[in-house]
Amino acid sequence: MKYVSSWVVPVPKKNLDAYKKKARKFGKLWKEHGALEYVECVAENVQPGKLTSFPQSVMLKRTETVVFAWLSFKSRAHHDRVMAKAMSDPRMKKLMQPEDMLIDGKRMFWGGFDVMVRM
Repeated sequence: MKYVSSWVVPVPKKNLDAYKKKARKFGKLWKEHGALEYVECVAENVQPGKLTSFPQSVMLKRTETVVFAWLSFKSRAHHDRVMAKAMSDPRMKKLMQPEDMLIDGKRMFWGGFDVMVRM
């Protein structure tokens, strides 16, 4: 693993079980298309900070929790190939229908990272 794509998203607590179910479908799809690893983590110990924090980064509401997630790949080129396959998969399009969204995607943020240290 040399490249990671990650995201942070606020999830309404009432939607957490449905989000988890949908995340498993996303994970299966990503893995089928070549991702090495798919991980979604729900906040357990994330407090608001003085300047910034996970809750502040997504403008977290009292009725929400934070999810931090990532996909891992062999390289950026591998990421790009997997991304192209996954995003053109009809199942992905079905999972991403606006009327079925369980989150406020406007407060989600994401990015790609080269792995610097792995032990």
